[in-house]
Amino acid sequence: MSGYRQFRVSIAAVRGLLMFACALWGAHGWAESAVWQASSGEQKIYLGGTVHLLRPSDYPLPEPFETAYQNSDELYFETDVAGLNDFAVQARMLQALTYTGTDSLRTVLDDEAYQALANHLATTGMPIQMLEKFKPGLLVSTLQVMEFQKMGFTPQGVDTYFSARAIGDGKAVGELEPIDAQIDFIARMGEGKESEFVRLSLEDLEDIPESMAQMIDAWRRGDNETLATLFVNDMKVTHPDLYDTLLVQRNNAWMQIIEPMFRDDDTEFVLVGAAHLVGEDGLLSQLQAKGYTLTQLP
Repeated sequence: MSGYRQFRVSIAAVRGLLMFACALWGAHGWAESAVWQASSGEQKIYLGGTVHLLRPSDYPLPEPFETAYQNSDELYFETDVAGLNDFAVQARMLQALTYTGTDSLRTVLDDEAYQALANHLATTGMPIQMLEKFKPGLLVSTLQVMEFQKMGFTPQGVDTYFSARAIGDGKAVGELEPIDAQIDFIARMGEGKESEFVRLSLEDLEDIPESMAQMIDAWRRGDNETLATLFVNDMKVTHPDLYDTLLVQRNNAWMQIIEPMFRDDDTEFVLVGAAHLVGEDGLLSQLQAKGYTLTQLP
C-alpha cells in the first residue's frame, strides 16, 4: 500500500478516532434509545448520539433515529461530513497531520515507544517507514482503523448515513464546528507527551475487539451506565486535559449554536458522538440546566 493511499485510509478513521477517544460518558442509567427530544414550549429539537464507525450488520439503525429524521427540517452534524471527501480538505489534512523537514516519529518518540510501535507493526506486516511521517494523532487513527477493519467496521456510521440521506432528500444541513477545527485537534493529540500517548494507544489496541462489541450493544440499547463503565469514567480521571479539550470545551461552544435553534421555525436534528450528549458536562445536562424539557424517544 502506498504512503498516500495509507493516508487516505487514515482519513476515513479520523472521525473514528474522535469517537473512540471520546468514548461515552453516561449518567442516565438504562435508556430507551440514544435519541432525545428537547423542547421549550412549542419549540423542539432532536438530539441523537452517534457512532462514527459501524458494520453493515448494525443496520437498520434503531427506529427512533428514523422518527427524528422524518420529523426534522434540518440536520446538524459535528462537522461537514460530506466535505471530508473533498480533495482540498484531504490536502489540508495531509499538511496538518504529518511531519515536515527532519521531524518524524523516530525523532519525536523515545526508544521504548518507537520500538513498541515497530514491534506492533511487525505483526501486521507494515514497515514502520510507511508511517514515519505521521503525527501521533494520525498514527493512532491508522492503527485503530486497521483493527476496526478486521472486525468489519467501516466509516459508514450514523453521521455518514444521515448526511447522505439529508443531501439526497433535499434537507438543509448544518455543522457545529468547521472541519479545520477537528483537523487541528487531531494534529495536537499527544503533543508534548508523544511517547506516552503512543505507548498507551498501543496498549488500548488489544482491547478494541471486546470494547467495540460491548459499546455497540450498549449504544443500541441506550445503556449509558455500561458505556460510562467501559470508557469515559477512566478518561476523565486519568486524562483530564483530554476530557476538557475533547468534550467540555466543544460542548460549551456547540451550546451557543444549539440554543438559537429553539427560536426559529424549523425542527433541527442534531447528530453528535454519543459522548457529547451525556454526563455532567454533556449537552443534555446543559440543556436541562437551562430549563429545557428532555424526553427520550422509545
